Amino acid sequence: MINVLCGFLAAFAVCMILLPLNIRLVKRLKAGQPILSYVDNHKSKQGTPTMGGASIVIALLTSLIWTSHSDKGAYIILVITVGYALIGFIDDFIKVRYKNNKGLSPIQKIIFQLLLATIISVYAYYSDGIGSSVYAPFAPKELELGVFAPIYFILIFIAFTNSVNLTDGLDGLAASVTATNAIFCCVMLGIAFFAGVMATPLTSDMMILCAALGGSLCAFLCYNTHPAKIFMGDTGSLALGGFLACIAVLGKMSLSMLLVGIMYIATSLSVIIQVTYFKLTKGKRVFLMAPLHHHFERKGVFEGKIVVVYTLVTFVCGIVTTALMLVLY
Repeated sequence: MINVLCGFLAAFAVCMILLPLNIRLVKRLKAGQPILSYVDNHKSKQGTPTMGGASIVIALLTSLIWTSHSDKGAYIILVITVGYALIGFIDDFIKVRYKNNKGLSPIQKIIFQLLLATIISVYAYYSDGIGSSVYAPFAPKELELGVFAPIYFILIFIAFTNSVNLTDGLDGLAASVTATNAIFCCVMLGIAFFAGVMATPLTSDMMILCAALGGSLCAFLCYNTHPAKIFMGDTGSLALGGFLACIAVLGKMSLSMLLVGIMYIATSLSVIIQVTYFKLTKGKRVFLMAPLHHHFERKGVFEGKIVVVYTLVTFVCGIVTTALMLVLY
């Protein structure tokens, strides 16, 4: 598994080299992040360089050097990741070009996301190694989804991409939580690989890709922890969501990844609850602000502490998931 370590270290090094260049370029182009008017406690972050996700994605691409090249799955994962990054880049470009935080409309975003999700979901459904099944949570028992599999896969992509995007609201939050997710995905794939459940070149390649993502995000955190010198923007958050969704679908681990991704779920649920309650009660709110991390901010919790707690919860859930897999496998 030396290739896994090489993937991590190479991505870390490349991202560390690219980020200062990324920051200088964005500053020269005056592509600073606009802040929503109602997030008034983040006004000091107005103009912080954005689109740092480009460095993360480029660093991630270096992992191809260490993959087996005997399975096209790794290439497909990276193509889909780059596709989501491009959607995010367009959204970020509109924001910085017109100095507002609107970007693409929700309809435009969902159409582009659905297009990519449909392509990869159909590919997975007709792939011999994936098909229409997923593994039961933490166990090597396959659950057959039949003709409903593509729809389920598409929902996984929509859920992951938008959940990671919503989590990207504080310095270092999305990067810390996703780096932890990526490392535990690598571990879970390793357990499945050595247990003989998924002893395929694709599984090995996905381990390398996950390690590389963890490495690039660790480098990114050197510049993104509070006070952030650069934001990943939708260029990064959509790419991260697309990547994790690819691993969930192609690795048949979508149900096992639910526990590790508990903070993504909590973030998305807080928005759904807030919007639904607001409409039903004509203006009342459950949270001081949604997503959930902004609620804690409004309660006076320092954002660095929120990031640490989110990451620790993700880490503990990752340990529990790994332990359950070791027992059940």
